[in-house]
Amino acid sequence: KHVGTQCCYWVLQQNGEVTARGTVHRITSLEQDLAENKELFETYDQEIARRLKHDDFPTDGDKPDPEQWADYLENDEEFREEFLKVYGDPDLVDIDDIQAEGANDAKHKRDEEESEGGIRDDVFMNMELALPRGDDGPTFARVKKRVKGPDGEYIGKGHDNPILDTRIFEVEFEDGYVSSMTANAIAENLFAQVDSEGNRHLNMDEIVDYRRTGKAISKGDDAWVTVGSKKHRRKTTAGWELLVRWKDGHTTWTHLRDLKDSFPVQTAEFATEANIADEPAFAWWVPFVLKKRERIIKKVKTKYWQRTHKFGIEIPKNVNEALALDKKNGNTLWWDAISKEMKNVRIAFEEWDGEGDPPGVEIRCHMIFDIKLGENYRRKARMVAGGHMTEAPASITYASVVSRDSVRIALLAAALNGLSIRACDIQNAYLSAPCREKVWCVVGAEFGSDSGKKMVITRALYGLKSSGAAFRAFLASTLQELGYQSSLADPDVWLRKAVKPNGDEYYEMVLCYVDDVLSISHDPMRTMQGIQRNFKLKDDKIEEPTDYLGAILAKMELASGVECWTQSSDKYVEASVKNVEEYLRSKGGQYGRSRVTPLQTGCATPLPSNYQPELDVTPELKKEGLSYYQELIGVLRWACELGRLDILLETSIMSEYLAMPREGHLEAVLHIFGYLRENPKRKIALDPQDPPVGENQFQKYDWLDFYGDVKEVIPPNMPVPLGNPVTVHCFVDASLAGNVKTRRSRTGILIFVNRAPVFWFSKRQNAVETSTYGSEITAMKQAIEQIKALRYKLRMFGIPVDGPANIYCDNEAVVKNCSIPESTLKKKHHSISYHFNREAVAEGTVRIAKEDTGTNLSDVFTKLMSAPKRKEMFDFFLY
Repeated sequence: KHVGTQCCYWVLQQNGEVTARGTVHRITSLEQDLAENKELFETYDQEIARRLKHDDFPTDGDKPDPEQWADYLENDEEFREEFLKVYGDPDLVDIDDIQAEGANDAKHKRDEEESEGGIRDDVFMNMELALPRGDDGPTFARVKKRVKGPDGEYIGKGHDNPILDTRIFEVEFEDGYVSSMTANAIAENLFAQVDSEGNRHLNMDEIVDYRRTGKAISKGDDAWVTVGSKKHRRKTTAGWELLVRWKDGHTTWTHLRDLKDSFPVQTAEFATEANIADEPAFAWWVPFVLKKRERIIKKVKTKYWQRTHKFGIEIPKNVNEALALDKKNGNTLWWDAISKEMKNVRIAFEEWDGEGDPPGVEIRCHMIFDIKLGENYRRKARMVAGGHMTEAPASITYASVVSRDSVRIALLAAALNGLSIRACDIQNAYLSAPCREKVWCVVGAEFGSDSGKKMVITRALYGLKSSGAAFRAFLASTLQELGYQSSLADPDVWLRKAVKPNGDEYYEMVLCYVDDVLSISHDPMRTMQGIQRNFKLKDDKIEEPTDYLGAILAKMELASGVECWTQSSDKYVEASVKNVEEYLRSKGGQYGRSRVTPLQTGCATPLPSNYQPELDVTPELKKEGLSYYQELIGVLRWACELGRLDILLETSIMSEYLAMPREGHLEAVLHIFGYLRENPKRKIALDPQDPPVGENQFQKYDWLDFYGDVKEVIPPNMPVPLGNPVTVHCFVDASLAGNVKTRRSRTGILIFVNRAPVFWFSKRQNAVETSTYGSEITAMKQAIEQIKALRYKLRMFGIPVDGPANIYCDNEAVVKNCSIPESTLKKKHHSISYHFNREAVAEGTVRIAKEDTGTNLSDVFTKLMSAPKRKEMFDFFLY
């Protein structure tokens, strides 16, 4: 039947006839749950089964039956040839047999690993580290093999915790001396020699020899480059390696570039003594180093970060090195890691069978390698693309993520409407999406027999600039197929109308932060299983969230018996304090003019209540101190985002000096970390209960004669509000001329949805105000702007907003000026804030009440307070 040139759907009607339709309407989840529709579906199924006489239709997973393909086999010669080639192949193994065999192999492997506590012996083999040897101190050694007892059985038993591992291994020292040592002793020595990332730092003894490779450039024209009309020495260290003897006795050939950075003076002196200082790889930097020798010795790091090993295990730089290491170690650990990665990533490559080069840009792809300590020293390989070799437009590289306040609102909505939450992590997320760029590469040894072939990259490979955006678009299409729509207030919050078993309507929500997904629903597993059909989940786990965006999530039962979600930064704060302490210890107890190690004890407040950083006259920090100060401020800012509101003001104050901090400012920031060490646990509770509101605090007036019949602007495209309503409450404050040097004021804002804090703000105002009234009315304008944005987001999330937002301010003049129509403005330069605030009251967006300074919760975001007063205020909304 002719149906035109457009794509169409073939629709099976209830009468058994098939018709063509250009457009169809998808049955939504809500429609599927309605009783009248369920009856229609059942009637349709019964009628189709009656007319077609049977219900034995093929389903997903059924094996092909030649009788079902009779028409094609009889009339289509090409189809018949291809079908019989596969179906009649006697060497083709049945999938059921493969699955059964795979299950038996997996069980056998599990049995073997369980017999040794889940730890393979070869993860320790050829591990290199310094081990004690009598009175000689730590000496370089290599783990060789496991030791057997007199009965021929291996001694000891493996354990997931290395300290409880009792196996005994044979270790060989540099001079050939062999000894035995338990696995837990090896692990103890290893952990003492590496940092938290597994990197080992070595102390140099001397440079013994040098060698050059084919990549080294020779003296002559190649050693110079021309910039404009001037010639300069080529800055390169390629092709040179130096033989270094380390303090533990072992020697290694090390790249010149690494030694130049870690031991510049020793390397320059060796080059001079060996008469190679005039070689192009040395000539451009050795004279400068020797000239500044004394200055460099004082500042340079005295340890070399060993880039070739992690946790004592040698890391390959490419696939060929990985194969060589496996051969040397007598195992296949690195090749197993490569094979595992290739099994996941191979789908991203498609062989080019055309002539010449494929269309697009040629790039390089390579493997990077790592060691996973928490997984029994598991070797890990990752295939990445050289995205730096492409110039993708910004339009295909931008990918948004869910905002933190959206997450807090969603967690509140879950408790408010009695909904469950499930979380999942998508495995190899980018590889599930198609590639948006035209790129290709020549593949290497990891592709086995395909090595050297030209391959077109068809999936969003890690390393490509467009991969993040490609994955987000693919995930978005999946959610759209499930009936979800992206919210205009936050494109990474997805909504779908649903019905509870009791008939109550509400919105299911999905929140996406790249590959971390939260589903909020009465039945969140239904959505998660829909996502799982298109994506592989890590460990196939779908469970209640325990963390999200770095914050710890947990349920808590309040004193009223209501259950809600909490958010804390406990783990993040603990790790941050530990990192700071380790760094300070590495400084030897001295930083600038003051002793700062260890962190101060007994810090009852983040900063002393009388501290004024603008008056600090200590010396300015040098380059290293400046960089470290900025890093610490970044750490504190993220802690504030995760819920540590008790350091928000202090972090904001110290952030003003990011461009030119002084030594005293660094000490103050370290004082904040001392406070965090003394007070490591604080969390916010996203309490769905309504707070008590004294209606007599608010007066209602007729604003018609002043601003006309103004109404709050309601988004015309917002979804129909469903579920229980919420109320918005805001505390606002300002400190006049808080900075005694610039006389700038500071604004503090704290906004609650019901009793859940969802927005907090502490920032220096942009202009100097000459009166308390001026700073307070400016702060009020900033608060109303944030309230309007929040109310818009709540409505676009389908959450009913009940009444105007309640604003509490401790300045009576501002309260009267903004809430009483007849109150006139005397300071004309505040007219914009004056009319903006009053119009918000007139249209019903907000209402304003006077709050005493002693109970204005936003006061903690504008003024430094004593410890008892701070605790009293923060205990109102922190746990």
